[in-house]
Amino acid sequence: VHVVESGGGSVLSGGSLRLSCEASGFDFSDAAMSWARQASGKGPEWVSGIYADGRTYFGDSVKGRFTISRDNTKNALYLQMYMLRAEGTAVYYCATGPQIVSMSSTLFESDRCSILDDWGQGRLVTVSS
Repeated sequence: VHVVESGGGSVLSGGSLRLSCEASGFDFSDAAMSWARQASGKGPEWVSGIYADGRTYFGDSVKGRFTISRDNTKNALYLQMYMLRAEGTAVYYCATGPQIVSMSSTLFESDRCSILDDWGQGRLVTVSS
């Protein structure tokens, strides 16, 4: 399994950025995929996830501002970020999963990142106020 992020960078507060993830080594078209992030000095935070059938889920902190999408023909995952805030400064990761717990389940409400499987190397997003 191999996932590689690209995109991101620096933006002023209120701006937009897009992250991409290229996946290989597994059946991407059948896989749930997620984005997570980790700010300096903090634990990882699950940001968003998407199922193979297109169902999407978002963390409360990004709901209404971020969108997630996938292109199964390209084995690609995307995160479009709008209205970015300074607290959005973090390393963003593409990851496979969650596989064992549904994103719609109350069981997914805690410790979400611990059940993601394979992670990319991450891309830094810096939001300046």
